Formats: sequence, C-alpha cells, structure tokens
Amino acid sequence: MVDYHAANQPYQYGPSSGGGGGNGGGGGVGDYMAQEDDWDRDLLLDPAWEKQQRKAETAANRICKVLAVNQENEHLMEDYEKLASDLLEWIRRTIPWLEDRVPQKTIQEMQQKLEDFRDYRRVHKPPKVQEKCQLEINFNTLQTKLRLSNRPAFMPSEGKMVSDINNCWQHLEQAEKGFEEWLLNVIRRLERLDHLGEKFGQKASIHEAWTDGKEAMLKQKDYETATLSDIKALIRKHEAFESDLAAHQDRVEQIAAIAQELNELDYYDSPSVNTRCQKICDQWDALGSLTHSRREALEKTEKQLETIDQLHLEYAKRAAPFNNWMESAMEDLQDMFIVHTIEEIEGLIAAHDQFKSTLPDADKEREAILAIHGEAQKIAECNHIKLLGSNPYTTVTPQIINSKWEKVQQLVPKRDDALLEEQSKQQSNERLRRQFASQANIVGPWIQTKMEEIGRISIEMNGTLEDQLNHLKQYEQSIVDYKPNLDLLEQQHQLIQEALIFDNKHTNYTMEHIRVGWEQLLTTIARTINEVENQILTRDAKGISQEQMQEFRASFNHFDKDHGGALGPEEFKACLISLGYDVENDRQGDAEFNRIMSVVDPNNSGIVTFQAFIDFMSRETTDTDTADQVIASFKVLAGDKNFITAEELRRELPPDQAEYCIARMAPYQGPDAAPGALDYKSFSTALYGESDL
Repeated sequence: MVDYHAANQPYQYGPSSGGGGGNGGGGGVGDYMAQEDDWDRDLLLDPAWEKQQRKAETAANRICKVLAVNQENEHLMEDYEKLASDLLEWIRRTIPWLEDRVPQKTIQEMQQKLEDFRDYRRVHKPPKVQEKCQLEINFNTLQTKLRLSNRPAFMPSEGKMVSDINNCWQHLEQAEKGFEEWLLNVIRRLERLDHLGEKFGQKASIHEAWTDGKEAMLKQKDYETATLSDIKALIRKHEAFESDLAAHQDRVEQIAAIAQELNELDYYDSPSVNTRCQKICDQWDALGSLTHSRREALEKTEKQLETIDQLHLEYAKRAAPFNNWMESAMEDLQDMFIVHTIEEIEGLIAAHDQFKSTLPDADKEREAILAIHGEAQKIAECNHIKLLGSNPYTTVTPQIINSKWEKVQQLVPKRDDALLEEQSKQQSNERLRRQFASQANIVGPWIQTKMEEIGRISIEMNGTLEDQLNHLKQYEQSIVDYKPNLDLLEQQHQLIQEALIFDNKHTNYTMEHIRVGWEQLLTTIARTINEVENQILTRDAKGISQEQMQEFRASFNHFDKDHGGALGPEEFKACLISLGYDVENDRQGDAEFNRIMSVVDPNNSGIVTFQAFIDFMSRETTDTDTADQVIASFKVLAGDKNFITAEELRRELPPDQAEYCIARMAPYQGPDAAPGALDYKSFSTALYGESDL
C-alpha cells in the first residue's frame, strides 16, 4: 500500500541526472545551494542538461498525480469505513430497543412508547437513511475512481460491505414494523380495557347513585303512624320501587359481567374493580331482603286501618255539610245589612225568625256527628293504633264543630238586637222623608210658577218699560221674602243627609233640584231686570220712542218661536227681512247678513239676544259716531296728512285728551312718516273695537 505521507513530500532535485559524481551519488541541497552561482553559468551553456531537466520534471509531475489520486482514494476508503462503522453501530443499538416488547399497564405509558417511536421515525431515522444513502454513493464513487485509475477494487473490512449494511438495515426495518404493529395492538387492547373500565365505573356510579338512600328508606317505619290513605300511597309507592328494583337487576348483572371480563383481560386496576363489584352485589342482596320485609309490614298495617277509615269517611260525609251550614249561618248572622225602607227591615226580621226555628234539629245532627267520631277513637284505643293525624277526608274536627256551634248560639241574640235597632231607625227615616216631601212639594211648584211668570213679563209688552221694571222688582222682592221656606227645606234636608237617606218615594223633588231652580230663579229675575234697565238706557240714549221699542219687541217676539228670549241665525234673518233688510239667500244677501251677525254676535255664540237686537236697531235708526268719522276728524287736525304729531295734538285738543291720545297712538310706519309721527288710523279703529289698540 502506498505511504500517504511519503507520497505528499516535495520532489528534490540532484546535482545531475546521471548516477555518479565525484561526491558519491550526488550532493545534498546545501552543497547544491553553495555552488549555485557557478552552475548557473555553466548549465545555461549545456543543451544536454536542459533536455535532462525537462524529462525529470515530467517524471515528477506524473508521480505527483498518481500519488494525489492514491491519497484521495485512501481518504474515501477511510470515510467509508468510519461511516459504515457508525451506521452499523447505530443499527445494533436500535434493534434491541425495537425488539423490546414488554407491555405497560396503562394506555398513557403505551402512548408514550408510541410517541417515542414516532420521534424515532421523524427525528432519529431520517438522518440515518441519509447516511446509508451517502455511504452507498461514496462506495460506488470510490470503485469508479479505482477502476478508472487502474487500481484494484476496494474491499471494505469484514462485515462492512454494502450488502452487509443492507442486510442489517432490512433487519432494522423488520424490527421496526413488528414494533409498530405490537404497539398498536397493545394500545388497542388497553383502549378496550380502559373503555370497559370506564363503562364499569359509569354503570357502577349510576347504580350506586340509584341505591343511595334506598336502604334507609326501606328500613324506616313511617307506616306505624300513617293513616289508611297514607298506607295505600306507601304500598303503591313500594310497588313502584319493586318494579324499579327488578329493572335494575339487568344493570347489576352487566356490572358483574364487565368486572369478570376485566379480570380475564388482566386489567391493571382489577383489585379495585373486584372490591367495588362485590360491594354492589352484597348491597343488592340486602335491598332484596329489605324490600320483602317492608311489603309484609305495609300490608299488615293496611288491614288494621280499614275499619277506622270507614268511620272517618262517614264522619266526613256528615260533618262537611253541617260545617258549611254553620259557616253560612255565621256569615248571615254577621252580615252588615243595608236597608232603606221599613219593608226591607221587616223582611229581614221574618227571615231571621225562620232561621231560629231550625236550630233544634241542627243540634241533634251535631250530636250524631260527634258520636261517629267517638266510636272511631274507641276502636283505635282498643287496637293500640296511633292516630297522630287528623281525619284524612276532612279538616273539620269535633273541636271546630263545637266552636262554631257556640259561635252561632252567641250571634243569634246579637242579630235580634241589630234588627230591632235598624227597624227603629227606618221608622225614624220614614218620618224625615215625609216631612221633606211635604215641604219640597210646595217649594218646587212655587219656583216653577215664578219662572214662568217672569218669562211672560219679559216677553209681553204691557205698559211702559218703567212699568215692567217696577213689576219685576216687586217679583224680586216676593222671591226674597220666600227665602225662609227654602231655609226650612235645607234644614230638613240636612237631617236626611245625616240619616244617610238616599231616596224618597214621596216626592220627585231633590234638594239639588230645588237649589238649582232657586238659583235660576234669582238669576233670571236679576237678568230680566238688567235687560229692562238696559233697554231704558238705550231708549233714552238713542232717543227711541216707546212706540219704536214696542215695535222692536213685537218683531223680536214674533220670530222667537220657543219664547227663549233669543233668536237663532235663521230666525234673526227672517226678522231682518220683515224689517226690510236685503239679506236674501244670494251672495250679496249672505255677505250683508254675515256682516250684521258679526255686529250682533261678536262672540259667535250662535244666538241674538233682545238687547243685541235693540243695540243694532238703534244704530241703524239713529245717527252715531263711527271709526271712519273719527279718522276724518283726525285728518282735519293733521292738515290732511296720514299721520299726526304730538305737537298738533297738544295744540288742537285739551291737555288731558291730547296726552291720552299720545300715550296710546302707535308710531306711524308709512313711507311718508316724519320724526315723531303717530298713527291716528289704527288708534281710531281700535276705539270701536275694529283692531287692537
């Protein structure tokens, strides 16, 4: 084998290419360097030496090339040997780990093994696959280079051939496949065991939850103090429990079967499963024994209570209606009766007497009911039965019956006293009704008569206005003189109110009607007197003669069909037409009528009073000032201007009237306004209510 280090030494030249010299085979490098200067001159002049020199260089280059190829091949051989050794060592270490098939007890531990195997597949194996591939590449490359350089083929150390490595790798993959299959099988087995374990635990928990408290329930002796209805309910409840118990038999068998299967499959937690299963089975046997014992006790108690129950039922059937009768009687005896007449109170007294006649028979029924209860108590005492509860069919006890009976006995005389007292009260109220009715039947017609007489006086035209006024004032005085009769009626009404009397069949007049009629009478006489006084003022101010006033009254009364003292729009229009006004049903007539209505009815009340009619007629038949006339007068004082000044007002009018106008006139806003100009037009129209002042 070629020495790798010797092959890489630099080539050294001798003093000559021949083999013999005076120095016995060539001098060293030091001698050569000492003679360098002398040789250079001689060698340059020797052609043979130059040829020899070229041949030596060619030989040296060939040797270097051969040595370089040899060195590279040796390097590849060493790399192959090392890489093969490392890979084989890794395979030898890995295969025992893959062939370790000892299963763990829990699925978590096996899942950790699976996770380690996946890490091996993902992390550790891929680099080794790459190394194996690279090893084969290096081997093939080395063999190719050796063949091209006429070298013998490379023979790796024993056991490190590519085929050896492939065999080991195949063994590794077989172990790997077997390990994976074993892992998955073990995990599936443990999963089934875990599933069975969870299923066992779930069914056991459900069963234990169902049995919780069942032993205590079966051991209790609640039937010893129960009534018959309670016993029957307990028996039905126990039958339902027995059905439930039978239905749970299948669950207990399933629990035992699962426990047996877990034992056969070598479940890691089998001891605790067996302990729990045995406890469930023992408890199940105990529940069966307790269930049988409780059924026997319930059936025995049921027979003992049936006789007593029949007596209780008979007692309840008779006690309930008797109790209802007593409650109804107490309610009637305590009823807060309200009566308003003698007839009503006498009817209540007759009904109460009828009730009192039934009391002896009721007392006999009470004694019979109490005797039934006493018999049931006697049977219970003789048979040592504890009747802790009340009668299951009724809440009416003998104590309640006796208590209510005593209450009825106490309420009867109290009711007698209350009815007699109310009878006396109603007799007194009847006297008050008759007194009020007697007075009201006099005062009411008198007020109505006076109202009619006043109406006739205001409509009729007998005598002068002064005669009518005197006549009305005499009526007014007679009304005032009649006031004591009304005061007496008020006193009688006060007594009726204090006695809480709300109706009176002896008269149709109420105090409210009397008061309203009296107030209307006073208002009517006062209004009528005022109207006549205003007519006198209007007549005197306008210079209307008595004949004209009578003519106005005759026209007004003619169209006042209902004699109400006022004309409606259509009645007023007919009156105007009769007086010669052109207010026919056409556009011009309607416009004129609307103008007149705005004068006589400025508030749009829809009626025209006689006073408004007189005012209108007086304005139509006499000379009166108007807003236009006042505006024309102011225009004269203003020198025909559309405005007037304060100086002009003070010059033309008395001082107090001038200041009155200045204080109320608005500033003039027209285009021809001068400083201090005042608007006399708006002031004039406001004086007559045609605009705001």
